[in-house]
Amino acid sequence: MSPLQVVDMLNALYTTFDAIIDKHDVYKVETIGDAYMVISGLPQRNGILHAGHIATMTLDIACAVGTFSVPHFPRERLFLRIGIHSGPVVAGVVGHKMPRYCLFGDTVNTASRMESTSLAPKAQISETTHAILTQLGGYMLRHRGEVSVKGKGFMQTYWLEGKDDYRNQLPAEFCRAPDVETSPIKTL
Repeated sequence: MSPLQVVDMLNALYTTFDAIIDKHDVYKVETIGDAYMVISGLPQRNGILHAGHIATMTLDIACAVGTFSVPHFPRERLFLRIGIHSGPVVAGVVGHKMPRYCLFGDTVNTASRMESTSLAPKAQISETTHAILTQLGGYMLRHRGEVSVKGKGFMQTYWLEGKDDYRNQLPAEFCRAPDVETSPIKTL
């Protein structure tokens, strides 16, 4: 893909994501390159419900990506790696020339590590988020096992695979346990 085609694809994809997050108690923090960061529980706190909002939004994004047509490559499918973690963050507006609302803290780093050690097209969640989703109930979660996470050592992680009352059709790859620890799916 040319740089302009990448920009066109990301614009179409992020516009789709923006429409999805409007349906949930989720706030888009930033996009950096091909990374799309969202949060729930800020700026308005919502207790443990943040994990459910993020998980359900993730399922909606998985459905949208399953039917997303890549501009300039309509026969290609797009697969995402998604990472979710729950915990405290510090948030604030930084900068004068181009002020930005930014998040800081170990929770942001751990969420990023959940994404980078995930497998396309799966959503990997931390043990902390797993405990909250289990408390909320209704989410289909599969134990992945221990994963080596840079800067953290080994962490128990889980796959988010669905929700009991979820009405949309999730892509089969999203719900299926991977056969091996490397993704057999081509990512763009």
